[in-house]
Amino acid sequence: MITAAITGTGCYIPETIVGNNSFLDAQFFGKDGIKLYQSNAAIIDKFKAVTGIEERRYSKPGQNASDLGYLAALEAIASAQIDKESLDYVIVAHNFGDTAFETNRVNQLPSLASRIKSLLAIQNPDCVAYDVAFGCPGWLEAVIQANYFIRSGDAKKCLVIGTEALSRVIDVHDRDSMIFSDGAGAVVLEATETGSSGILAHKTQTYGDYSSILSMGPSCFPYGKDKNELFLKMEGRKVYEFALTRVPGVIKSCLDKAGIDLGMVSKILVHQANEKMDKAILERVFKLYNCNEVMDHVMPMTISRLGNSSVATIPTMLDLLVRNKLDGHSVKPGDIIVMASVGAGMNINSLVYRV
Repeated sequence: MITAAITGTGCYIPETIVGNNSFLDAQFFGKDGIKLYQSNAAIIDKFKAVTGIEERRYSKPGQNASDLGYLAALEAIASAQIDKESLDYVIVAHNFGDTAFETNRVNQLPSLASRIKSLLAIQNPDCVAYDVAFGCPGWLEAVIQANYFIRSGDAKKCLVIGTEALSRVIDVHDRDSMIFSDGAGAVVLEATETGSSGILAHKTQTYGDYSSILSMGPSCFPYGKDKNELFLKMEGRKVYEFALTRVPGVIKSCLDKAGIDLGMVSKILVHQANEKMDKAILERVFKLYNCNEVMDHVMPMTISRLGNSSVATIPTMLDLLVRNKLDGHSVKPGDIIVMASVGAGMNINSLVYRV
C-alpha cells in the first residue's frame, strides 16, 4: 500500500523582529470602543505571561504572503532534491491571500498557489496549483489532501505550503493583535511504501457552532476609522476553552486510529497559538492516557520568538526540528511525530507521522 512521506522541508522566517516593547506606545481599546484603563506596560506583561510571546516577525513592506511561501518552497524543493517539474500538485494554505503593506484589502486572484507556481517558474501544466482556506489548521489539512492524492495514485509528488502575512490584517488598537506574526513553511511529499516513513493516520473535525469566535470585524478604535474595514478578531477566552476541551480528544482519536500508544510518540507539534494553552493541551492529552507526569520534552515551542503565524507555525517548526535548529529537540528515522492544529471554523485536525 502506498502512503505519503515527507522528503523535504523548508521555511522562511521574516527578518523584521518586532519585540513586545514595540507596543508600548499603542492605543488599545476594548471591543466596546472604550480605552483600556491599564498601562501598556501592564497589558504587555500580562500578554507575555499568558501567551509566552516575547517577539514576533513581520514581513518587509515589499513582501506578500506568496513571496514568503515561494521562499519556503525553494528550501523544501532543494531539501527533497527533486526536479520542480516533477511536482503533481502545489497546494497552498493561507487565510488572507496577498495583502499589500499598509492596506488590509485581500487579493486572492489569481490563487496564491498559481502565483507561487509562477515564481518557481514551473512550466508543467499537469502540475495543479490550488489554495486551501481552513483557518490555522489549513496547512495540515492540505497535507492530508496531498496524502489522498498520493494514495489514490493520482500523484507521486506534492508541494504543500503554509504562508501568512497576518501583520497586514491586524487591528493595531486591539491587544490581541500582539499575538499574530508572519511566516511560511513548506514540505515535499512523495509516494512511499507503507511500512517505511510516512503518514499513519489523520483526524479532522469542524464545529460550526463556534464559527464566530475567530472572524473578521471592525477596528476597536472608535474615532475616524472606516467601519467598513475589517480586521482579524478573536474571542481569546472562548478560543482557549474550545481548544482545551476539543483538541486533546482529536489527538487521542488519531493515535488510536494509527494503533500508536502515547508512550511511542517522540514529538508532538501543536499549532503555536498560545504557550499556556498548548501546555494545557499537552497535559490533557496525558490525562487521557492516565499519565500524571507530563513529558514536556515531547513538545517543542517556537511561539516565544516567532509568535502565531497561523498556517505557517507547524511546517516552520517541523523544518527547524529536522534541521536540528530547535534547542534540545531532534528526531531520527523511525520516530513518531504527532501534529495537531486548531483554528477558525472552528476546525481541528491531527496527523500521526513516522519519520
